[in-house]
Amino acid sequence: MISRRLIRIKVFKVLFGRVSSGSDSFLAAEKELLKSCDKTLELYYFILSLPIELRKVAEQKIEAGLKKFHPTPEETNPNRRFINNTLIDILEEDIELRSFCSKRGLSWSEHISFVKKLYANISGKEYFKEYMSKSEATFQDHVKLICTIFEEELEDSEDLESILEDWSLYWTDDLAFVINIITKKLYSHKEKTEFTHPEVFLKDDDKDFALRLLNVSMIRYTEYMALMSKYVLNWETDRLASTDIALIVMGISEATAFPNIPLKVTINEYVELSKFYSTPNSKVFVNGMLDKILIALKEEGKIEKSGRGLVGSSE
Repeated sequence: MISRRLIRIKVFKVLFGRVSSGSDSFLAAEKELLKSCDKTLELYYFILSLPIELRKVAEQKIEAGLKKFHPTPEETNPNRRFINNTLIDILEEDIELRSFCSKRGLSWSEHISFVKKLYANISGKEYFKEYMSKSEATFQDHVKLICTIFEEELEDSEDLESILEDWSLYWTDDLAFVINIITKKLYSHKEKTEFTHPEVFLKDDDKDFALRLLNVSMIRYTEYMALMSKYVLNWETDRLASTDIALIVMGISEATAFPNIPLKVTINEYVELSKFYSTPNSKVFVNGMLDKILIALKEEGKIEKSGRGLVGSSE
């Protein structure tokens, strides 16, 4: 499920952490990288289980209304559209989802206040009211509601961000990606078909890509830092952002180690990462440095590219 861009982000974080701490253990770095990738799959299952908890809150709210001495007409005849959502039925009956969450201890029970607050919030939204007021709801209506909740309510939720940060440091920056994976899967799901879940890596060679990129970047970190000095006037290590150095080292490592990835793709990817993980001016610096260094290495015959899509765009 993890894209190449997310792999690059995870490699960058491990590499930067190792360099900053002075650790040069390849085995420990590899173990940390694979754990980080596996944690993204954990987040997928954790977020996917949220609609089940939302339904429990809705059921409790209906039951509480029915037990009142003087219930309102709405409480006497509650709208059960949401608790009868057939997509949530599928999720609740999914053995793999239940098993994975149980084995990993993934539960919303400690965060029930967030779930209740989220349900109260969505209950007042127009898209929810429209869904609840339909005379009949199709399976796609049920799917659309759940996907809208994921897309509209979760990504920018400070409360959820706090929960995820407390739960796992590896989940930082993964939420938007996971939500996108989940909604794509839900929108394409057919009502009476078996629900399937992704593996950690999208393609067989993605794990190799991740480990090789990390290892080459660690092994040649000092060498590629020295190479940078030829292209920076009055170059001094302590005057450059350490994040920029790590990104440029990774860019050179990727360009030299993977002949099937076009240079344009490599440069674009690390420029994009610099926008989020380095200084405001880093994108210009990273772009300029990689462009100069990679062109020079190619002219020297130290970079050879082959295969289809040599001049393609970003993966």
